[in-house]
Amino acid sequence: MAGPHQRGDTATGESRVLLRTAGRHSAARRTALAVAGAAAAGTGLLLPAALGRALDLLLAHHPATRWVLACAGLVVLTAVLDAAQTVLHGTVDARATAWLRRRTTRHVLALGPRAQDRFPAGELVARLVGNAAAAGTAPAAQAGLPAAVVGPLGAVVALAVIDPWLALVLLAGAPPLVLLLRALARNTSACVTDYQRVQGRMAAALTEAIAGRRTIRAAGLQERETARILRPLPELSRAGHRMWRVQGRAAAQAVAIAPLLQLAVVAVAGLLLARHRLTAGDLLAASRYAVLATGIGALVGQLTSLARARAAAARLGELHAVPAPRHGARRLPEGGPGRLELRGVSARRGGRTVLDGVDLVVPGGTTLAVVGRSGAGKSLLASLAAYLADPDTGEVLLDGVPLRELSRTELRAAVACAFDRPVLLGTTVQDALALGLPRPSPDRIRAAARTAHADDFVRRLPAGYATVCAAAPRSGGEAQRLGLARAFAQGGRLLVLDDALSSLDTVTEHRVTQALTAPRAHGTRLLVAHRAATAARADAVAWLDGGRIRAVGRHAELWQDPGYRAVFADVEGTRQ
Repeated sequence: MAGPHQRGDTATGESRVLLRTAGRHSAARRTALAVAGAAAAGTGLLLPAALGRALDLLLAHHPATRWVLACAGLVVLTAVLDAAQTVLHGTVDARATAWLRRRTTRHVLALGPRAQDRFPAGELVARLVGNAAAAGTAPAAQAGLPAAVVGPLGAVVALAVIDPWLALVLLAGAPPLVLLLRALARNTSACVTDYQRVQGRMAAALTEAIAGRRTIRAAGLQERETARILRPLPELSRAGHRMWRVQGRAAAQAVAIAPLLQLAVVAVAGLLLARHRLTAGDLLAASRYAVLATGIGALVGQLTSLARARAAAARLGELHAVPAPRHGARRLPEGGPGRLELRGVSARRGGRTVLDGVDLVVPGGTTLAVVGRSGAGKSLLASLAAYLADPDTGEVLLDGVPLRELSRTELRAAVACAFDRPVLLGTTVQDALALGLPRPSPDRIRAAARTAHADDFVRRLPAGYATVCAAAPRSGGEAQRLGLARAFAQGGRLLVLDDALSSLDTVTEHRVTQALTAPRAHGTRLLVAHRAATAARADAVAWLDGGRIRAVGRHAELWQDPGYRAVFADVEGTRQ
C-alpha cells in the first residue's frame, strides 16, 4: 500500500492535472481574457504618456485637440476592456467549476463504497461544492496574472524611457515588494488550507446529524448535537482571522512602502524638471507611472485568488488520488452457470485487516448464506463478490474470469445487488426498478416486483408504478422489497444480497427466500443472512469468524457447533 508521502505526491499531481485540464476546457476564453487584460494594461500605460503630451502642448499654447481626444479614447477603451474582462472572468470561472464538479462527481460515483471508506459524506459534499467552486477560479486567475505583472513592469520601462534615473530610484525599493508578494502567496496558501479543512470537518458532522435527525429528536439531543457540529467554529474563526491578518499585514506593508517610492520618484522628477531635463508633462506622466509601478493591489488579488484555488484543488486532488476499480475488456463464457470463487482474498479497512486469506467457492446455480458476528466482514465479502471493492490481495472470479478483467458493461449485466437501505433513483417507481436496464420491459419489472412481494403495495400507490418516487410513502420493509425487485429485474448470473432482507417481516422473508432458493431460480445467490431460518433454506452456509472462513456446510450440520448457534443468538437477541 502507498505511504503518506506517496499519497501526498499523487494528490499533488492530480490537483495539477485537474487545474491544467480545467484551463484547457476554456482555452479560447482564457486566451481572450489574457488578451483583454494585456490590452487593458497597455491602455493604462499609454494614458499617462498621452496626458503628459497634452499638458505640454497646452502649456506651450499649441493645439492639443488630438491628444485630448486620444486621452478620452483611451479612457473609453479601458472601460470597455474592463467590462470584457468581467464577463470573460465570470464565464471562465463558471465553466471551470462546472467541469471540475462533473469530473469529481463521476470519480466519486466510480469509486462507489471506496469514497466513503476514505472520506465522510459531508467531506465529499464540501469538496464537490465548495472546493470545486474555489478551484474553478484558478484558470481565470492564471490568465489574469500576466496582465497584473505587465502593468508594474511596463511602468518601470516607461520611467526608464522618460529618464533612467527614475527607473533606478524605483528599482532600488523593489526587493521589499517582491519579498512581500512571495510571503503573501506562501502564507495565504497555508491559511486557506487550514480554513477549508475545518470547513470539511463541520460539513461532515452536519451530514451525520441530518442522517440521524430522528434519533437526535427522539433523544432530545438537539442542543448537544448543535454544539458538536459547531465545536470547530473557534478553530475556523482562528484560521479565518489568520488569513485576513496575513492579507492585512501585506496590504499595510505595501501601503507603507509604495508611497515612499512614489514620493522618491516624484522628487527626482522634480529635480530633473528644475534642471530642464524633463517637461511638466513628463513630470505628470512619471507620477502616474510611479503609481502604476508600485500599485500591486491587482497583483496581490491575483496571487491570493490563485493561492485559494490551489489549496482547494489540492483537496480535490486528494479525492482523485483514490484509484477507482479497474475494468478490463473480457467477456464471460457463454452459458456459464455463475460459479463464484474467492482465492486467497484479504482486505483492509481503516488500518485493520477485515478479511484475511479467504478461500471460498460457490457452485453455479446455488444459494450460499454468509453468516457471522458483527464485524466479521460479511458486507465487505459481499462487496468484493459484486466488485464494488477491490481486495488488497487475492482474486475474485466469476465462471473462471477475474472480475477486474471484465468490461464494466459485462460485469454489471452479470452481477445484480440489493442492499439493506436501498435508494430509489429515478423519477417514478417504474424508473427506479428499471435502473440500469438497457431496454426495460414493463412486464419484466412487474414480474420482478411480484417475486419480491412488492407488486401489491406498489399498485396501491396513487399512480401505481407511475407514482413519483418522492410521493411514494414506504416503510423500511417496503423499501427493501423495492430494492430486491430492482435486483431481480436486472437478473444476471450472480445475485448479491447484502443484508437485503433485514427489514422484512418473517412471513415476507420466508416467501422471498423461497423464491430465491427455488429449483427454477436462475443464477447464483450470495446472501448475507442474520436469521437462522434464512440460513436453513440456503444450499450452503459460509461461517465467517474473525475475517476467516471458519466452516462451510449445511445449516443443519453447522448447527451442532455451539459457536455457530451463538452467532444467531447474538443477532436475534439484538433484534428483540
